[in-house]
Parts: sequence; structure tokens; C-alpha cells
Amino acid sequence: MEKPELDESKASEYVGRTILLGVTYVDDEERPLGRKQWFGTILTFNNREGIRIKLSNSDLPCSLPPDPRVIHKAKPGTYTLKSTGEEIANPDYIATGVSTRPGLHENSDFPPPGA
Repeated sequence: MEKPELDESKASEYVGRTILLGVTYVDDEERPLGRKQWFGTILTFNNREGIRIKLSNSDLPCSLPPDPRVIHKAKPGTYTLKSTGEEIANPDYIATGVSTRPGLHENSDFPPPGA
């Protein structure tokens, strides 16, 4: 099955907007290991670089794959990051996913900036 590509003509709808990121980490047997949340500003939205994000707590960007299925419009409201208690009012987009990482702990800093 062919993976869909980003519609680069819509990049201006994404670049400069706020995004919340949430990752659930599971082990090789899909048992939950923990969750991490971040937020930041979308820097790029194209098929060459993917969806690059300037995280609020890092000078280095992180990246999401160039796949439109990973990003969705956020519902209006205030979102609270469980790990830090930070509140983000009315973010533009949300991206969530699951990552298989054997031996990963909730206290780790994965994905590292630039990942």
C-alpha cells in the first residue's frame, strides 16, 4: 500500500502553528511503558523534510514523518501536559503515536531533540 504524501500546497496552514505531541511507549509485546507529551511550533510541512517542530523546551527541532495521517486539527480548549502541568490554550494541531522501545522508562527524554 502506498503511503500518502503531504499536500505541500497547504503548508501555510501548518507552518507557524502550535502542535501538541503525544507518544505512548510500548515494549516488544505492546505492553505500555509510559507516555510523553511535548508542544511546539511547526517549522516545515513538506515531503522532503517532513513535519519539523521547534519544541518549547529545546533549541533543536524534532521531526514527524511526511504523512498527513499523523497530524489532526485540535479541538478548541485548554490542554494540560500531564508530565509538566503546563497548559496550552487552543493549540492548532495534535499528533499522537505509539513507539516500540524495549526497556524505555517514562522518565527518559525520548525522542531526543532532532529525532
